[in-house]
Amino acid sequence: MARWDEILSLPIQNPPTLEFSSDDLVWSKVEGYRDNIDRVALIPFARVADFVSGESNNKDCPTRFHVEARRRRPPETAYKLKVDGILEYILYWCSFGPDDHRKGGIVRPSRSTYVPKRKPSGRPNTKRGCTCHFIVKRLIAEPSVALIIYNQDKHVDKGGLPCHGPQDKKAVGTRAMYAPYISEDLRLRVLSLLYVGVSVETIMQRHNESVEKQGGPCNRDDLLTHRYVRRQERSIRRSTYELDADDAVSISMWVESHQSQVFFYEDFSDSDPFVLGIQTEWQLQQMIRFGNRNLLASDSRFGTNKLKYPVHSLVVFNSDNKAIPIAWIIAPRSTAVDTRRWTRALYNRVCTKDPSWKLAGFIADDPLVDIVAIREVFQCSVLICFWRVRHAWHKNLIKRCPESETRAQISRRLGQSVYNICSGSGTLDLFDDFMEDFVDASDFIDYFKAVWYPRIGMWTTALKALPLASQEMSAAMEFYHNQLKLRFLNEKDPSVYQRSDWLVDKLATKVHSYFWLDEYAGKDDFARYSKDEWASGLTPRRKSLQIPDSNVIIEGKFAKVIDNQDSSAHIVLNHLGSEFALCDCSWAHMGNLCEHVFKVTKVLRNKGSARQSISMRQFNQALIDMLKCPPHDSLIRDHAVSLAAWVQMQLNACVDTESNPNTADMTDKNMVNENCCTNESKTPSHTAYGELSGYFVASENGTCGERGEGEISCAEMEADPPSIYTSGSGLFAGDEIVSKDIFMQNGGRELIDTGPDIIKNLPSTDDSFKNLNAFEEDILEKDCHKSMMEVDSESIIHQNGVCSNNAESSVIPRIANEIPEIENSSLSLSSH
Repeated sequence: MARWDEILSLPIQNPPTLEFSSDDLVWSKVEGYRDNIDRVALIPFARVADFVSGESNNKDCPTRFHVEARRRRPPETAYKLKVDGILEYILYWCSFGPDDHRKGGIVRPSRSTYVPKRKPSGRPNTKRGCTCHFIVKRLIAEPSVALIIYNQDKHVDKGGLPCHGPQDKKAVGTRAMYAPYISEDLRLRVLSLLYVGVSVETIMQRHNESVEKQGGPCNRDDLLTHRYVRRQERSIRRSTYELDADDAVSISMWVESHQSQVFFYEDFSDSDPFVLGIQTEWQLQQMIRFGNRNLLASDSRFGTNKLKYPVHSLVVFNSDNKAIPIAWIIAPRSTAVDTRRWTRALYNRVCTKDPSWKLAGFIADDPLVDIVAIREVFQCSVLICFWRVRHAWHKNLIKRCPESETRAQISRRLGQSVYNICSGSGTLDLFDDFMEDFVDASDFIDYFKAVWYPRIGMWTTALKALPLASQEMSAAMEFYHNQLKLRFLNEKDPSVYQRSDWLVDKLATKVHSYFWLDEYAGKDDFARYSKDEWASGLTPRRKSLQIPDSNVIIEGKFAKVIDNQDSSAHIVLNHLGSEFALCDCSWAHMGNLCEHVFKVTKVLRNKGSARQSISMRQFNQALIDMLKCPPHDSLIRDHAVSLAAWVQMQLNACVDTESNPNTADMTDKNMVNENCCTNESKTPSHTAYGELSGYFVASENGTCGERGEGEISCAEMEADPPSIYTSGSGLFAGDEIVSKDIFMQNGGRELIDTGPDIIKNLPSTDDSFKNLNAFEEDILEKDCHKSMMEVDSESIIHQNGVCSNNAESSVIPRIANEIPEIENSSLSLSSH
């Protein structure tokens, strides 16, 4: 029992990578059976597949591991809780062994019926007597933990010589140099291309061309065969979504055969509705890559009018701010699904893969979403996205109101009502007045009364309670929704829309393949197969960055945007500077936010002619609320430490006065008085435009405002202000109480020493919390060039700036990770 006591006392290792190998683990040696010494390690049982995959992708000796033997205790079997009891035993062996089909090799008696093939290809090259193997045991004492016993970790035969890979000289010129199977990435590429209609011959032609360009094969993927691709194509062609005549039975059969793609499943019962959560391995990887310290958005009502069950999509945003679906949830529209259960299952799944994964914010598009459950599971703030309502209003306004002037007035009035409600000054009465004032536009008003007036109350409540997502988020969600519609609702037989097994099969095959190819760099090689379903490219916000400012002409209440390709063509916009602006392009007529609206808004904000957006106003209010933190908050300590560090930096800069005279002038201008506040910084892993600059600019009213000359202005950084208020570990809405944890990194680790030597002789911060009301209204009314720095919706508030009340703006360097050691503990601010 001493052996098992020693094993169970070992730490459970969980490397924070998608895959890991034996090199990433710390191995321990314990006494084994027959006086042997076993090399063991403990990992989560859910990550055994990641270990197998990482061990297979060995650069020195690429291979694959297969299950050579498995013993599993049936779930219904009774067993005693004993320390050395085993629930599951799996023996993984290198696919180049254990048999040796080479000349003179040893084949086990149970495999003596093997008949060598005439051709040198096939199994003789993959069975070369490799002795590398390891054992995985799932213990009764710890069912969630896997014990790995890895004694034979060298890819050698029984004679101790390399038997495959680059180190085996006899394998040169054969497939034994490479892994026995193609990579998962190539397999997904082949399947995706086949699902979207690319022929086998075209796939092989493009593949062979790429191999020739690199000068010949250099890995197993370069040896892709026509036979393999043809076999995959035949398998797809013969497959069917209708596994059983009964739709419910067919779904159950699909779930049973696709366990790796299902993260939550609840069949119909007397108490619970049908719920199915789908997430492939690729989607899980995208969730970890783009969702960590970033945003996750919800598109909850796709196919409500056509499909048997609506599709609820969860998406993350890549570096181009394009939405990537990372999970689909299917459930009846008539039942209230328990959000907490499937969100918990999804969160546990991603944390099993990456324990450090943490969400920055969740964007909901439904005012009835379970906010409490989302905050409880993801430990982040929740934002509301208004895109679905604005899209419907805009689309029906174009359709039902032919008079352009009336259309502009209605759009302006709706935008102003939403702005007032989000600012806290509006109520439901605004829409009553709206319907009375525009009674002449009867067609649109009747639509508004019938469809939206019954729902406007819950939307008003949500807009007041939650921060509003930015225009770029709205445009990205509209773009994704349109992609999903093109790729999903394109069947010739509409009767299939009423079968849930078709719905699940279409999502997991064709729709998944289209989104996978969107991220594939070589997609353009298959451009001749492009259809409407291939629609991709940049989002409207990114397209607007490609339009020169000189192409925008402002003429009173209207604006013209000249086409980049044809200078004689132009687009006309009305009701400028708002997301409710009217544009006469085809994309806007469908109810979407177009690139022309983003471009004109950016130009107007550069000129100071456009007011702050809703999300920017909420951003400013959140900062003011942070300034009103009670004196006992950790803000005081952070203020003292960061202020002392900043002054030390200014003093160090004085050393270079002779070599750079401008330094002294800048130091004289950028003095900091006692009335300031600071926050520690925590930079997110991913932002839409990369990391923000490492400093704030303190303006004359004590808040972060314009940058100095030569820096990027507010309007250049974004076309729409932020909708997020966060430290790297989570978002905080403007109406939430800012606790001291906001200003700590990693839950409680202080960024810099706060000992008595550093804070000695620092001035009191009592004045930091005085006279806030004097400039509060000024902050909210100033133009974006005079207010706080605007950032994109995915950008994060860097909480390391120092805000002063100096007449001249001053640059406050970032100190979160770059604070030089303060050697002079007797530094006094009164002398500066």
